Amino acid sequence: MRILILGGTRFLGRAVARLAVAQGHDVTCAARGVSGVVPTGARFVPVDRDDPEALVPLAGAGFDAVVDVTRQVSHARHALAALADHVGHWSFVSTISVYADNTTPGQTAADAPLLSPAPPDVDAPVGPDHRWYGECKVSIERLVRELRGARPSFICRAGLIVGAEDPSDRFPYWVRRLARGGEVSRPDGRPTGCSSWTSPTWPAGCCTPPTPASPAPTTASARRCPAPIC
Repeated sequence: MRILILGGTRFLGRAVARLAVAQGHDVTCAARGVSGVVPTGARFVPVDRDDPEALVPLAGAGFDAVVDVTRQVSHARHALAALADHVGHWSFVSTISVYADNTTPGQTAADAPLLSPAPPDVDAPVGPDHRWYGECKVSIERLVRELRGARPSFICRAGLIVGAEDPSDRFPYWVRRLARGGEVSRPDGRPTGCSSWTSPTWPAGCCTPPTPASPAPTTASARRCPAPIC
């Protein structure tokens, strides 16, 4: 399969690219190239996604699938405008942060209320607390559904994604702290189902186009399950 990964030089995108190459796929990574290098075996195409036309030259390349992990609304819009009509399958890694209610048990992806989309003047999360992160992902989900229509798509609302090359310290901190032993403080509050720790490699397995009988787009949620949902 010919897979186009929008990114592929850092953490999640790079892990997906590495696994896809290991599984024998023909992998192309389109990115600026300033955050790192693509895995060995993947092809790198320099692209500045701030340019609305940057991905247009790839429209005729015959890709079977696209994987996008962006949080920037304009980047998603540009990518879909250029490629949505030219690829067989579209995977977008969203987040459980799109949910408006994190306290009511028993909710599912089909009935849980979502945040409102990001305001028109907000294109990406802002500041160290990543304000508007969930709202931006909601906006991108809507774009995927709108511009892909009935064609095969996969929207995954992942939990906390952790693993090798994680640039944050959200998960490694707890590993180091527990390894030291002794008493460990924990946040108060009742459980909300189960923690969702997701490997950064699993989206590569979600690119296989579904059978004709499969609904599209497919929305999955890692809200209550720590395992990949494909």
